[in-house]
Amino acid sequence: MTLWGRRQQCEVLDGLLAEVRAGRSRALVVRGAPGIGKTALLGYAAETAQDFQVARAEGIESEMELPFAALHQLCGRMLGRLDRLPGPQRDALGVAFGLWSGSAPERFLVGLAVLGLLSEVAADRPLLCLVDDAQWLDRASAQALAFAARRLLADPVALLFAARQCAPCRARSGLASPCRPGPAAG
Repeated sequence: MTLWGRRQQCEVLDGLLAEVRAGRSRALVVRGAPGIGKTALLGYAAETAQDFQVARAEGIESEMELPFAALHQLCGRMLGRLDRLPGPQRDALGVAFGLWSGSAPERFLVGLAVLGLLSEVAADRPLLCLVDDAQWLDRASAQALAFAARRLLADPVALLFAARQCAPCRARSGLASPCRPGPAAG
């Protein structure tokens, strides 16, 4: 698959996947204005990673207030390996996903559980995690995924995020940050 006018971005993605095939974890955020083809780049990565396992999640604005909603999308199919995690991590993720009852899990333990789960899944063959519309991720999922992304080192895991970036966000923050909903304009 070739994306017209996106040779440079595709080469970056090809390089990222090559690094992961060599056993080095990578994370990348693709940012840009709505409609410029971020989702197409995620599709390109998935199509060129035929030798990878692929896990997907999509941030959904209406689920931003539901803790761990996006994380559940991404990791739901991996839960068969939950029993391989250390007890406190397994329990934290199990409670976060509503598999059993308990008080709100410690976010640190959930982050460790996600890290362990991604590593465990990637032990079989490389893992590509695609997260589209990351600007709409619920805070708990975003924190857990960022935690894992910073700590993955020598596991064949790629975390690829696509997020909006717009002029009002840059003007408000002075940084190139993804869009976040603000107060409604009257």
